[in-house]
Amino acid sequence: MIAELQLDLARMRAAPVASGPVLTGRVVSCDGGLIEVAGLPLPVGSLGVIENGAGSESLAEVIGFRAGHSLMMLLGDTMLLRPRASVRALGHPGEVRVGEALLGRAVDALGQPIDGGPRLDLPHAWPLAGQREGALERASVAAPFDCGVRAINALATMGVGQRLGIMAGSGVGKSVLVDTVAGHAVADVTVVALIGERAREVSDFVNRHMSGARRGGIVVVAVPADHAPNLRLRAAQYASSIAEYFRSQGKRVLLILDSLTRVAHAARELALVLGEPGAARGYPPSALAAITRLVERAGNSARTGGAVTGIYTVLADGDDANDPVVDTARAILDGHIVLSRELAQRGHYPAIDVPASLSRVMDDLVPPDIARAARHLRALIAAREENRDLVLMGAYRAGSDPLLDEALAMSGAVDAFLTQARGEAEPLAASHAALAALMDRAGA
Repeated sequence: MIAELQLDLARMRAAPVASGPVLTGRVVSCDGGLIEVAGLPLPVGSLGVIENGAGSESLAEVIGFRAGHSLMMLLGDTMLLRPRASVRALGHPGEVRVGEALLGRAVDALGQPIDGGPRLDLPHAWPLAGQREGALERASVAAPFDCGVRAINALATMGVGQRLGIMAGSGVGKSVLVDTVAGHAVADVTVVALIGERAREVSDFVNRHMSGARRGGIVVVAVPADHAPNLRLRAAQYASSIAEYFRSQGKRVLLILDSLTRVAHAARELALVLGEPGAARGYPPSALAAITRLVERAGNSARTGGAVTGIYTVLADGDDANDPVVDTARAILDGHIVLSRELAQRGHYPAIDVPASLSRVMDDLVPPDIARAARHLRALIAAREENRDLVLMGAYRAGSDPLLDEALAMSGAVDAFLTQARGEAEPLAASHAALAALMDRAGA
């Protein structure tokens, strides 16, 4: 305890002291979570502290302005908020703190530890909205990425700097697949953003991944579902800022955001509070634009040589593949993995619908023989699944379709290749070797 106090005192002595006046304002209205503040002209994205009396304070964020008044939303509950409460500016607008001390830690959207550890000393500032780079400053995806999942490594090979979506309905296995990738993917730094998830899942994830040998290379940013929408959106932006910071150091970063749909929900809530009309199934245009901005922050940097490989889970509401969030993500991402509820109900893990999944960069990353083997195996799986009902009814006559005959003959071997025990991993090279061996047996 004394050592921690001494560290805090050292930070206070080193912290710069602002010599200018402290900006303050007053709460003039609170309507549906939207707080109107007079006398505090702050930029959008700035933080402020609202004094509720009796020594209690609440954090709020500026999300807009109207008629000279700042529009703010609390980063928590509206309990104890009172009229004419004093509001003062906090921190530097549009900036977050980052640094090496984040490695091995779990924090919230404001950079505060949630793992019970000591306070963080984060000496560097980084724009919350990211540092926009020109299109030609992004290097091409040229190196394969090992995610540890055999089916993805072999049939939808990822690349370093790629943006990949994992799309499925609720309860199909997205979180379990993400857990496997986070624990076994090959990267210098892994940043995991758990947005809008259950608090129990956050606790379980931190307990699993913050105790092993990989702890020193992982950062967790978590905001559960019961928190304010602007806090959930801020957590996704903060995780992307952390990934960008480590990329600027020349490191290969894996950014996992679970889930992109919860981010879109948060952006929708903010937009509706500000009066923006809903468009596609109730999603205002700004909510869908928030997805594009987040995804575009990942990628390779030609200047530093670093990379951010992004994996984004997308929840298909009602298993609807044409949901606006799913459709928007599919259009902007460099590939997508679709999980099938039918496969999950058969006990097939991971429940990857291989014919519906693809990696747009795979052909540029793997040898031609592996690409041919993957295409042939995908054709076999598609033929088997399309004719599954016909075969089960006994209406198919052997010899009618040579491709289907081959698929049925190899059905057991293919299922053994595609399934993988939870928590286990298979390296990229081993996955490609297993694919080649499987298709060699098929040719024989």
